[in-house]
Amino acid sequence: MSQNHTGRSSQEDIAWCYDAVHRVSRTFSLTISELDEPMARDICVGYLLCRVADTIEDAGHIPPAAQAELLRLYSRTLDPAADASIRAFDDAAAQWLPGTMTADWEVVDNASRAVGVFRSLERSSLETIRNPVRELVDGMAMFVDRYAEEGGLRIQTLDELEEYCWYAAGTVGTLVTGLVSHEASDEQVTQMEENARAFALLLQLVNVAKDAATDLEQENNVYLPLELLEEQGLDHDDVGDPAHTDSLVPVIEQVTDRAEGYLDGAQTWLKAMPETRGNKLSAWAIPFLLAVGTIRELRQRPADVIEEGNVKISREEVHAVCQQFVGDGEPALGDLRQKIRQRPLHEY
Repeated sequence: MSQNHTGRSSQEDIAWCYDAVHRVSRTFSLTISELDEPMARDICVGYLLCRVADTIEDAGHIPPAAQAELLRLYSRTLDPAADASIRAFDDAAAQWLPGTMTADWEVVDNASRAVGVFRSLERSSLETIRNPVRELVDGMAMFVDRYAEEGGLRIQTLDELEEYCWYAAGTVGTLVTGLVSHEASDEQVTQMEENARAFALLLQLVNVAKDAATDLEQENNVYLPLELLEEQGLDHDDVGDPAHTDSLVPVIEQVTDRAEGYLDGAQTWLKAMPETRGNKLSAWAIPFLLAVGTIRELRQRPADVIEEGNVKISREEVHAVCQQFVGDGEPALGDLRQKIRQRPLHEY
């Protein structure tokens, strides 16, 4: 059994990666649980590489200039042509670790474990994962630089919001498409490549709408575009203020509209996806259907985004969605989508 420079076995680091994903993301925990090898490992590691960057970008206690430099250093550690080592990143990140460690920061503190497993992947997987992850990291660094004077992101337009969402989530669609395309037909590859962006933007725009107030409070980032806020006589600083709930609701609704516009493309991406290399439709259909449920809740109670902090679907509905993929056969996605759009699945 191989060992890394720490003396840990590779299997120990792989096991740590799986445990870490289950601790930092409920949605991706569901995805990984649905996948078989080698897809499960590829997606697990790819997600953790992205999570390191996401945690740094969201860290309000790190000055923007330091954030951007840390992100760029991290990107260079993933570039085989660069001379940056993961140990150099570990040393640079150590000074910003919070006194009370969360699961997210434990992933940053153990980035070398995720990078080590990444480097052990088969060559085709490694090359497919590297470029999308580095695009995400470099894109986040660019946005941090763009709003360095504000001390946090302050998105200006819907187009800029989608640009950010692409960097933050485009990796998902691109990675999955790349990892399964080697064993897909030309038609499947074309359909997936044309619609990967829709799947990624659907998920990220739903997150922007449901977490708008929390993102400002916890990260000092405002993703609701200023052009939409100004239509309601608001500014970025008004996001999260219950006194402005009535004016913020139309903005939440417009971002939800944008997300809903990507449902058809995301569903096309799912239908084209081959189940090869351990890939399973359920792994990606579940977050798609959960996004449909969240859009329904955002339509019914958009004020909760401001007054309650976010909008979530119930654990009962999450369980009901997951149960649709237990056993043989695949449920009709279109039918499930229509049912969930009307009311929670567990209520049928």
